[in-house]
Parts: sequence; C-alpha cells; structure tokens
Amino acid sequence: MPHLEQVRTILSDTLGIATLHLDANSALLGSVPELDSMAVIGLITALEQHYGFEVRDDEINARHFSTLGSLTSFVSEKLAQ
Repeated sequence: MPHLEQVRTILSDTLGIATLHLDANSALLGSVPELDSMAVIGLITALEQHYGFEVRDDEINARHFSTLGSLTSFVSEKLAQ
C-alpha cells in the first residue's frame, strides 16, 4: 500500500507514540487512546503539510481514521484529486 510507511511515521510524530507495530489493519480511532479529537485535527494538519493537500471539513469522517489502512487510502484519494 503506497504511503503506508509515511502515514505511519506522521501518525507516530503527531501522537508522540511508537507505531512500528501497526499495520494496515490496525485499528486507530477508539483503539489508540492518544488519537482523540484534538489529535485528529493535529494529524490532519500534519498530513496536509506533508502532502500539500487540503482536507475540507465535510471530508472528515471517522471511517477514514478507523484503521491505518483506511487513513492511508484517504491520503491516496486526496493525492489523486
């Protein structure tokens, strides 16, 4: 899955946690205590800055943050636009 390693690194840097154990199927929202609503905003900002895209408010959906794979897929979709 392209971008998985980069998204995992951005997640790690944003949350200040080790994420090497996370794979595409690893649950995030609701399973990673550090990923609260404020951390989601910080993570979106970090992804926007790293990849150079903009996430509109109406694009923010919990399903994008359910797993590392779904978050990576969201990034790939944004980059394809």
